[in-house]
Amino acid sequence: MQENYVEKILKAKVYDVAIETPLDAAPRLSRRLENRVLFKREDLQPVFSFKIRGAYNKIAQLSDTAAQRGVICASAGNHAQGVALAARTRGIPAVIVMPLSTPDIKVSAVASFGGEIVLHGDDYDAAYEHAIELARRRNLVFVHPFDDPDVIAGQGTIAMEILRQHHGDQIDAIFVPVGGGGLIAGIAAYAKSLYPRIKIIGVEPEDAASMHESLRAGQRVTLDRVGLFADGVAVKRVGEENFRLARQYVDEVLLVTTDQLCAGIQDIFEDTRAIVEPAGALAVAGIKKYVARENCKDRTFIAINCGANMNFDRLRYIAERADIGAQREVLLAVRMPEAAGSFLRFCEVLGSRSVTEFNYRFGDAEAAQVFASLALSQKSERESLIQSIAHAGFEVRDMTDNEMAKLHVRYMVGGQARGLEHERLYRFEFPERPGALLKFLRAIGSTWNISLFHYRNHGADYGRVLAGIQVPPDTREDFLLHLHDLHYAYTDETENLAYKIFLGG
Repeated sequence: MQENYVEKILKAKVYDVAIETPLDAAPRLSRRLENRVLFKREDLQPVFSFKIRGAYNKIAQLSDTAAQRGVICASAGNHAQGVALAARTRGIPAVIVMPLSTPDIKVSAVASFGGEIVLHGDDYDAAYEHAIELARRRNLVFVHPFDDPDVIAGQGTIAMEILRQHHGDQIDAIFVPVGGGGLIAGIAAYAKSLYPRIKIIGVEPEDAASMHESLRAGQRVTLDRVGLFADGVAVKRVGEENFRLARQYVDEVLLVTTDQLCAGIQDIFEDTRAIVEPAGALAVAGIKKYVARENCKDRTFIAINCGANMNFDRLRYIAERADIGAQREVLLAVRMPEAAGSFLRFCEVLGSRSVTEFNYRFGDAEAAQVFASLALSQKSERESLIQSIAHAGFEVRDMTDNEMAKLHVRYMVGGQARGLEHERLYRFEFPERPGALLKFLRAIGSTWNISLFHYRNHGADYGRVLAGIQVPPDTREDFLLHLHDLHYAYTDETENLAYKIFLGG
């Protein structure tokens, strides 16, 4: 029997712990996009995330007998805090299973609510399997983070508030972050039932597109891996009930890049002075992408700012990438003559534009390869700038969309390795925690010589390494088998243009 979600949402018990969050205007972003943008401020909840709604509604609905057994959940952090606070409010024990890569701020927050914390596995899926086993072994009630009608109804109270705060006839679209699908399922079921004309648009990171791929396939799919930057939505497989509701009510799901998320965090900060976590900026990034695609004006869009559990040290990485995500910075590889006055002539071509970075090392007597980043005053300036540099006689290549260049090369330009044989270049990712880099190096082993290595702590939940490894042709097959057995995510960058220009032999 299918649930009556409008009734369940109207009867949901959330306000013992949750607050009715404001629907705030975003004047700066609205002016820039020429559309009215409103922020639903779920980052202001007691646990700085919407997750408290669904968690409490589920726990509040438990019978006394079931509740006294205690509850357990698996979560990367926000759902964990919701369950811990909800359990404390009801006076029952809670066990929280979290991945080892969970940000410290979320682990500490859960601990402050008195939950028993179990750290297990490198990602949500590993934590989930362990939580299910513990629930069976200890006879605990499992509180699913998204695939549960009571959880979905709790999240749906957000839509109930929105339609109380702003008339539905005046709303063109609600943009909703998507991980497992609990938030968008609840919002869509309520809003579409009352105002079918309102578009419900989900937004996911490109590297965690589980709902997007499932809707495209017409069935739930399981991703091989998900990126961890937006850890709050890093889910490989959406919930069954969530997918059913999404197929029925959701208009589309947009995908955005990490750089666009960083720019979205900055947009929200400039209008509210609040710093959301990456998942919390998904809706804003989606609105910007939608407006650019549709070329629309004078519409009303609502962004669900779903959470603000951000590790402070991640801000360094976010600040670096925000200008690229907002297309306010361009990264260039420029070949210029190795002669006095070349850099001056290059800057004269740039005119009043600001050089934000300039990396150079002597290569040979004829020409130098320079890595430069330049500030842009508007998006359309990028192409004209590149043309101006080329017309001045400089060989120039655009590196702005080259992930390896942005993550590694800009910090390590140091000349090419002449005469180095059989070098292959790989970009690796691994869960970041104490000792992770040593574990990575031991896994790579000593059979093959490492000829280039770059690692930089970006304050994120996963480490990134760029490694050059000498792999003679007769060992190539063994090496690839070894990489496969390591279970580290990797990308072969041997043919990457940035490598050939700045680092290759």
